[in-house]
Amino acid sequence: MQVAEELRNAILNLPMSPGIYQFFDKNDKLLYVGKAKRLKNRVSSYFNKQKYENAKTRLLVKKIHRFEWIVTDTEYDALLLENSLIKKHQPPYNIQLRDDKTYPWICIKNEAFPRVFSTRNVVKDGSEYYGPYPSVRMMRMVLELTQKLYKPRTCALNLNTKNIREGKFRVCLEYHIGNCLGPCEGLQSEENYAIHIQQLRDIIKGNIGEVITLLKQQMNAFVVDLAFEEAQKIKDKLTLLEGYQARSTVVHPTIHNVDVFSVLGDENEAYVNFMKVNNGAIIQSHTVELKKKLDESNVELLELVIPEIRERFQSTSKEIIVSEKTELVFPGVTFTHPQRGDKKKLLEFSMKNARYFMKDRHKMLEKTDPERHSNRILNQIQSDLHLKELPVHMECFDNSNIQGAFPVSACVVFKNGKPSKKEYRHFDVKTVEGPNDFASMEEAVYRRYKRLLEENASLPQLIVIDGGKGQLSASVNALKKLDLMGKLSIIGIAKRLEEIYFPGDSLPIYLDKRSESLKVIQHMRNEAHRFGITHHRNKRSKGFVKTELTDIEGIGAKLADKLLLEFKSVKNLKTKTKEEIAQVIGEKKASLILAYFSKS
Repeated sequence: MQVAEELRNAILNLPMSPGIYQFFDKNDKLLYVGKAKRLKNRVSSYFNKQKYENAKTRLLVKKIHRFEWIVTDTEYDALLLENSLIKKHQPPYNIQLRDDKTYPWICIKNEAFPRVFSTRNVVKDGSEYYGPYPSVRMMRMVLELTQKLYKPRTCALNLNTKNIREGKFRVCLEYHIGNCLGPCEGLQSEENYAIHIQQLRDIIKGNIGEVITLLKQQMNAFVVDLAFEEAQKIKDKLTLLEGYQARSTVVHPTIHNVDVFSVLGDENEAYVNFMKVNNGAIIQSHTVELKKKLDESNVELLELVIPEIRERFQSTSKEIIVSEKTELVFPGVTFTHPQRGDKKKLLEFSMKNARYFMKDRHKMLEKTDPERHSNRILNQIQSDLHLKELPVHMECFDNSNIQGAFPVSACVVFKNGKPSKKEYRHFDVKTVEGPNDFASMEEAVYRRYKRLLEENASLPQLIVIDGGKGQLSASVNALKKLDLMGKLSIIGIAKRLEEIYFPGDSLPIYLDKRSESLKVIQHMRNEAHRFGITHHRNKRSKGFVKTELTDIEGIGAKLADKLLLEFKSVKNLKTKTKEEIAQVIGEKKASLILAYFSKS
């Protein structure tokens, strides 16, 4: 493309250092913020390309009037700065995280005999905050567990040493029903309370194994001292903790202090799942939805989200497991892209969570915004099949016959990804003798689009042929006769392995079995098969009952069926000898047929 002289000069002056760049339009509106390992190479790449596959990128480049840049010491610093600027300015061409919720935290208050409670407001007063918790249910489960185990106070009294010594407070109902140990009257020492808070802190962090080990040591000590009542109290705590641990542990217990990030998506949206793992237990899990802007790759999406999520959840894990290989470098952090083992299983579990979230979003979208839902699916089909146009109008063909008898073809029509049943059509094959699936398909496709051309009706953007290379080639011949080849996209789908064939390409492609594109194509194929079979049965039934052969005395519907299957038509049957007919139904019945034809 033609680059303005001032932009060209600015690019020449860019350093080969890491940093961020900002694109502005002619009105000085910020369009896009990006990071780069080498600023000069990255920025110049926008203007060196003659053609961009993505229309949004082409539009962005056309709007760029000027750009600014900031050099950073490392690529990691550039990543953090990019993230900060995107959150602050929200440029229109940058990925947006669709996640504006305020999540709750567990707070251990900075005070004597600290309270433990949930809050959505993080106050910088020296208190400890753990979270945030995307699942309120999970947070409540942790709070309920710690309340049962350690019974921290819930009142807001000022329990300093002086107030307790002077007896300013009296135990409340919470003490009498067993939910508090009475620190307000000095019934629980501050030292004992601090030990409980430390164990509680470990549980919140996911260090359950350490707490269990400590409690077992305490229980054994009580048993040795014959303090069985105290030992039983510890045992009850262990039962609660081990039950909670059993529900939480899903990976190998040696996997400790690890973050897991996986990403998947469709044409316009992407979904990134984050999991925090401590001592083999998943203590946090969260999925964010991203709106793609410039056809970003999965790697680019991960690189944007990882620092944002780690900052939000205050993660300091030294290992990050990722579903895509990345060149990100974080100080003191190792990136792992596992191929096998427990970490691979953990990554697969994260992918499963992202997939469930994506399906839920799609179901919700289908109910709340059907038009956007159908456009999303059509965009995915266009991308998967490399189509020139959005396949708003699609048609699928299938053949039905029994050994060549009563051959019919069916054409089903899908509009916006859904069946348009009033536009379904069937064809009684007229020019083909015998079981010739290829010729039948060619006839049906030719007749269908010859008529649409004559009626000046709209043509489909995609034609799907039920069959492999043979049926596809026959259909291509029909389109060539009508001078439509190259103007319409056409594919074949073979049933055995669901291979997708393209004209002129001997090697098929295979869509993911979970792909929505494949599901729509399969739906079309199944509809065409159902519609064709129904028509074929009706025609066969009428043909068997109304054929001239059943007018012959001694020839019933079954014999008529047998003769038509063998000789294809009454016209063909009239040309056969007595011996040929007798081989099918016997001499006596053959004589009846010949006698009938001789009279007619």
